[in-house]
Amino acid sequence: MRIKVLSTVAACLALAAGTAQAQWKPSGMFIEGGFAERSAYSVNAGLVWPWDWRHETWGGVFTAQTEASLGQWSGKSATDRVSFTQVVLQPIFRYNFDKSATGFFVEGGIGLSYTDKIYITATKTFSTRFNFADTIGTGYNFGAHEVGFRVTHYSNGSIKRPNPGENFLQLRYGMKF
Repeated sequence: MRIKVLSTVAACLALAAGTAQAQWKPSGMFIEGGFAERSAYSVNAGLVWPWDWRHETWGGVFTAQTEASLGQWSGKSATDRVSFTQVVLQPIFRYNFDKSATGFFVEGGIGLSYTDKIYITATKTFSTRFNFADTIGTGYNFGAHEVGFRVTHYSNGSIKRPNPGENFLQLRYGMKF
């Protein structure tokens, strides 16, 4: 239990450090929608804060940003659909294959997720409202706009059982201000 608590504290400190490096004024917004197995759906909207950090290598550039989003999950219960409101705070590290703001990128990050109630559907029951959000994705920047595809796994990292997790496949559109 002590290791799990320390892991959670370390994750929170990593998020705080990333946010400290970020500019306070958001530089963009995004919307995304996705689905998981057994008729679960998600819709999210959020803001993006870029970090004052970049590392050029292999002909491209690594950058990072903090994302905060508000979303809605919908899943099937035994009798009807149930909805869950979600808040996510997540640092994202991105590699742009071109040093400019246009072109393909890959990205990933681990953040924190909190739902208004415990996620319970006909086939899955989470044990906590707090979960980790593990994301990998790819996309394309074109000017002030970007489109992307992400896979996000939500689970509590085995802090408490049951911990079935949920994997969402998401399409995303982002726009810089």
